[in-house]
Amino acid sequence: MGTWQLVLCGLVMLLGLIGVVVPGLPGPPIVWAGVLWWSMAETTVLSWGVLAGATAVLLLNQAVKWLLPARRMRVAGVTRRTFLVAGAAGIAGFFVVPVLGAPLGFVAGIYGAERRRLGAHGEAWASTRMVMRAIGTSVLIELCACLLVTGAWVAAVVAG
Repeated sequence: MGTWQLVLCGLVMLLGLIGVVVPGLPGPPIVWAGVLWWSMAETTVLSWGVLAGATAVLLLNQAVKWLLPARRMRVAGVTRRTFLVAGAAGIAGFFVVPVLGAPLGFVAGIYGAERRRLGAHGEAWASTRMVMRAIGTSVLIELCACLLVTGAWVAAVVAG
């Protein structure tokens, strides 16, 4: 594999890492696609091993990412309706205040739905913070998995 192809594979993985923290970009599939591209061009035992490891780590990431935060929110009593309201508020916020309105609208939607459900400001704000922590945990888990895969790729490129 040539230097330019390695650079392009690295840029694809960098885009995937950015996609983890930027809503709308599917980070893990992009990182996996970069590893797949490299392993298809390299075709060594090491490259196939890295691809198999990356696949396992990213599949495990998907399971953990969806199980842990969902359990925390179920225990707190947060409903699906809260997320529907938050999603709609995020979409509306995106058009009212371009780009920055989406996360602001999402948080405002969570707070509004929880305020209606719980009644008091303090309880609604505590629930909103808990939901945002759970979502942050999910992003952190995904970022760690993608960094692990990217680090394994870098180590394999340097070693190979």
